[in-house]
Amino acid sequence: MYGLTKKHQNYSSKFNWRCVHTWKTSIKNTLWCLLGCSIGDFGTILFFQLNEIAWPTLSIMTLAIINGLITSIILETVILSNQMQLKKAIQTALNMSFLSMIAMEIAMNTVDWFIVGSAKLVWWVVPIMLVAGFLTPLPYNYWRLKKFGTKCH
Repeated sequence: MYGLTKKHQNYSSKFNWRCVHTWKTSIKNTLWCLLGCSIGDFGTILFFQLNEIAWPTLSIMTLAIINGLITSIILETVILSNQMQLKKAIQTALNMSFLSMIAMEIAMNTVDWFIVGSAKLVWWVVPIMLVAGFLTPLPYNYWRLKKFGTKCH
């Protein structure tokens, strides 16, 4: 491959976008993250919507993103605590890819803002938000699994 060092040529030749096992793992992980993020994100937006609290849209969405990250970490800790000791589960959940979670949160809130024009949940927009939140980090999550040694079986 032109322009790549030998190290990068070897890495890129091993990188297989058709690795079904890794894609399945990435999809599963992304769906768990989406569930965790959605609980905090949607809960925050719904709270402000139902209580008619007049905060700026950007402030509500920022708080929704923070709460989505927190609930995602909590959910991941609970899931991991079935596989390892609680302390290790907490550390693992905290070391998860924040970039992926933040991208997911921003994608969901951006869709809401573009379609609805504010931080409000509208029943027919929620599925669109979820699809955007799922698809945005999926390739990155796959890449991280490949980068850190997940093998095709």
